[in-house]
Amino acid sequence: MADMIKAVEAKKNEKIPELFPGDTVNVHVKIKEGDRERIQEFKGTVIRLRKGGNDASITVRRMASNGIGVERTFLLRSPRLDKVVVERHNKVRRAQLYFMRERTGKSARLKQKFD
Repeated sequence: MADMIKAVEAKKNEKIPELFPGDTVNVHVKIKEGDRERIQEFKGTVIRLRKGGNDASITVRRMASNGIGVERTFLLRSPRLDKVVVERHNKVRRAQLYFMRERTGKSARLKQKFD
């Protein structure tokens, strides 16, 4: 039974480091426009991390223009994901940071974690 599950499972992307909630990341995604393909960056804070093999995903939130929050969910085993760069680790006390949705400005800042 375990052999059949491993046969269907997608391979892990080596360009994706270990991620934690609260990390500020820069996600490079392949975007297809017509016959061309380019890489688009999405920079924000990881507010949700779901583990689970093939279904592992992260939800990244960033503040767009005029203070509008934009969230995007990425499947970690997707071939559309080029790479993920962790810019800083932040200190958080929760696994899901849904409270960040109501916060703007200074209250939306997270303290940096120094190891």
